[in-house]
Amino acid sequence: MVDIVPKHLLVSFALCVFILLILPVAFSNNNDAEEAEPVSYHGGPLLGGFLRVGIAWYGPIPRVERRAILSFFRSLNTITPTAENIPQVATWWNKVESYQESVPGAVGAPKITVKVVNQAFLQDFPYGKVLIKDFIKAMIPTATAGVPNTLTLVVASKGVTVAEMCAGSCAQHGEIDNQTYVAVGNPVEECPECAWPFVMSNGKEGQVMMPPSGDPGADVMVKLLAGGLAGAVTNPMGDAFYSSARGNRFYEATSKCPDIFTSGPIPVDPVSGAAYNAIGDKGTKFLLPAIWDLKTNSCWTLL
Repeated sequence: MVDIVPKHLLVSFALCVFILLILPVAFSNNNDAEEAEPVSYHGGPLLGGFLRVGIAWYGPIPRVERRAILSFFRSLNTITPTAENIPQVATWWNKVESYQESVPGAVGAPKITVKVVNQAFLQDFPYGKVLIKDFIKAMIPTATAGVPNTLTLVVASKGVTVAEMCAGSCAQHGEIDNQTYVAVGNPVEECPECAWPFVMSNGKEGQVMMPPSGDPGADVMVKLLAGGLAGAVTNPMGDAFYSSARGNRFYEATSKCPDIFTSGPIPVDPVSGAAYNAIGDKGTKFLLPAIWDLKTNSCWTLL
């Protein structure tokens, strides 16, 4: 028996391929990123102020992954500097906030307070296992509970392909009908190049590291979320802060600095052996990506 694919899915797939071919895509190729121009401002708006986040957990997301992602969000605005919890995730977020200073006419860099205001669980794959932009659009009302000006975060479980994830961009962000979104998946098996340094990947140099949570998928997703969130804040509509490169490629705050985490050896927890460069809520450790520093025109890291 021949399976018939519904026409609307064929149209969506064709549209997705067309978009990939003609629109700029934020890439994370190391060589191209190094050769690209410095990140600069192109006139578009940034996100700021009080940033509401609504999460759509797509598929059976393990508890360890949910816990790591929620802890990361809590850590963005948690500032409790002591000898035991430096460097802080909040310091990393301060660097993202600093992009506001480089907008003409701006005075300083106001705090961007991030709060998860809603969580929705779609465990039975209602849109299948290939998430294109049309399906992300359909999830926005559920993720945000209908509250406007709420950023949608789609977190897809292992086995779900998020559009563009293996096409040079490990995390996606953009806007649909004036609603911003970030989408991340678990690339450990499908796209190991996005999961380095917690997973071995061809072409990546250096030792495979142990993840802070003990689960590679959880810490990889936090790393990708960090990059996607930084891009969503500093380049939400695709016309704010980015770096042009050859063809239709461009690089953003973190994709301009791929696979960079520290200026030297990555610290390792003496007890667990896990690699980290930031400490957050309740002492939780993370490995966060480098950010392009607009003042020095170089990649900035916490360590």
